[in-house]
Amino acid sequence: MQFKHVNLQRGNKLKIIETNLTLPMEFVLLGFSDIPKLHWFLFGIFLFIYIIILLGNGIIILITRVEPTLQTPMYFFISNFSFLEICYVSVTLPRMLMDLFTLKGSISFFACATQMCLFLILGATECFLLAVMSYDRYVAICNPLHYPVVMNHKVCTQLVVGSWVIGIPIQVGQTYQILSLPFCESNQINHFFCDIPPLLKLACGNIFVNEIVVFIFAVLIVTVPFMLILASYSRIISTILKLPSNTGRTKAFSTCSSHLIVVFLFYGSASITYLKPKSNKYEGTDKLLSLFYTILTPMFNPLIYSLRNKDVTGALRKLFTRLVAV
Repeated sequence: MQFKHVNLQRGNKLKIIETNLTLPMEFVLLGFSDIPKLHWFLFGIFLFIYIIILLGNGIIILITRVEPTLQTPMYFFISNFSFLEICYVSVTLPRMLMDLFTLKGSISFFACATQMCLFLILGATECFLLAVMSYDRYVAICNPLHYPVVMNHKVCTQLVVGSWVIGIPIQVGQTYQILSLPFCESNQINHFFCDIPPLLKLACGNIFVNEIVVFIFAVLIVTVPFMLILASYSRIISTILKLPSNTGRTKAFSTCSSHLIVVFLFYGSASITYLKPKSNKYEGTDKLLSLFYTILTPMFNPLIYSLRNKDVTGALRKLFTRLVAV
């Protein structure tokens, strides 16, 4: 069986040579090369954002572990979600910072495949985990008497593990089928990380079947969990509106509003990126949308969950009081 070796040189067209071996390839991430004067400014901004993401989500993980009042299923999921966000942003942002610092965007075929595979797996995990968190709120509000039994620690652990594992075979297959395509145009990826849409634009030949497969997987991984979230919250809102007291309704809405904000921030930008038709006209917009759900959403999550949650703000005060006392 013959494989196609792609001989890559930065800025040159790809030369496809029939050979019996698959030799290493290299891509070039263009990132923000179209605005070279802002490289150091962008480096400082993104470094600051990365530190904020690590600190913010790290603090959420810490307080949900040490504060007894936060030892509940909801905060167990929030803690896992914060850990996921740290992993999710660490797949793309350190690489982008290195490219901005060195002013080079070259990335090996293996590194590109690894980055894309991890990014897709973590993105799928986020979709499933957000759906699990909505189910937790559904059980807590619509079936409060059964909540301790239904959402016991074993079930919560199984739901989290399932969210992490279920997307792995799908996204490994996705990565394989994309990077098995022949690339016959340029080796320059007009993005700041290896992702499906910009790589498809480099592929040659008839890739209609590949695009359909990508669309189907996107529907399964993005749309199906999102519909489950909408179904859960339709029942939740219906139940909340039937509560007799305004205080009960306000408290119930406050526990759900933070999660809903995160859901719409993530799903809104991700859905536009992966479900919209392929086009070369809006590549700048694609980068902005990718920045939103890969970097800005993980940065906002700790603020959303802490500033809008009295339990978390109370736990933060206790933690800071202990630190000052020491």
